[in-house]
Amino acid sequence: MTEFELIARFFDRPLADGRASLGIGDDCALLAARPGHELAISTDMLVAGRHFFDDVDPASLGWKALAVNLSDLAAMGARPRAFTLALALPTVDEAWLAAFADGLFDCASGFDCALVGGDTTRGPLTLCITVFGDVPDGRALRRSAARDGDDVWVSGTLGSAALALNAMKTGREPVDPMSRLALERPVPRVALGVALRDVAHAAIDVSDGLAQDLGHVLAASGVGATLDVDALPLAAAVARGEPGLRRRVALAGGDDYELCFTAPSSAREAVERAGRATSTRVTRIGFVTTTKGLRLAGSEGLVADDRSLRGFDHFA
Repeated sequence: MTEFELIARFFDRPLADGRASLGIGDDCALLAARPGHELAISTDMLVAGRHFFDDVDPASLGWKALAVNLSDLAAMGARPRAFTLALALPTVDEAWLAAFADGLFDCASGFDCALVGGDTTRGPLTLCITVFGDVPDGRALRRSAARDGDDVWVSGTLGSAALALNAMKTGREPVDPMSRLALERPVPRVALGVALRDVAHAAIDVSDGLAQDLGHVLAASGVGATLDVDALPLAAAVARGEPGLRRRVALAGGDDYELCFTAPSSAREAVERAGRATSTRVTRIGFVTTTKGLRLAGSEGLVADDRSLRGFDHFA
């Protein structure tokens, strides 16, 4: 199978009406600008042995490859529109490619996002997706807009994916099925991000650990925050663990792909409505302060900027 036969067989699927002026098959895709909107763009790379195990289910990998990019759009309050895929393959395994493409397009269909182009080459298994979304002018959620007195919120539950990853790495205990599903098929909070456009001040998706990702918001906004550790919404399997594990996976585990956002205290009812409207759990977990840095409060007392809870870093 040639490179172009591979693309035609597994990835060249019809575009949704109006999604792009021109998709796969030319030197570039063409996306028409939407009046009154900005184009939100994000790129993520997944590398075998670094971001996923070699024996991962290819359909789940296809889903996650796109889902983690859609999570970035969600954090900006952007609606998905289109994406490109760059794919390096050590060899052409047709069964693997068919399953991968099915998972990829399941996610694309579920979030109304069309594949419009990309590239393939031979090499170590690597996936690189660039996603495009639309957000009305001036209404994107940014990391730099948190304000003193804002509430800090998080969607969904925390720690499940990290719990599964820890079990898979050590092999000392069975992997909880729900935790594995959270790790391999995260659900980007696109609808919630859109609903928060005119409610929240700042937002970020939780990919590298809640403490670290919230820290990016605080640094960009020039503020600090206090989190109530006892208020963190833990996944059921995490809640059953010992206290040290619960704290570690909830605050530093990563791979949650939930939204952490700040909003004025006057908007609490609006945040709750956004959660109900999108069938998404939202939990208030702290507040923004003028004193810079992250402080953790709870039954164990106050801890300032606990460095043991640093999240994932490729080069640390």
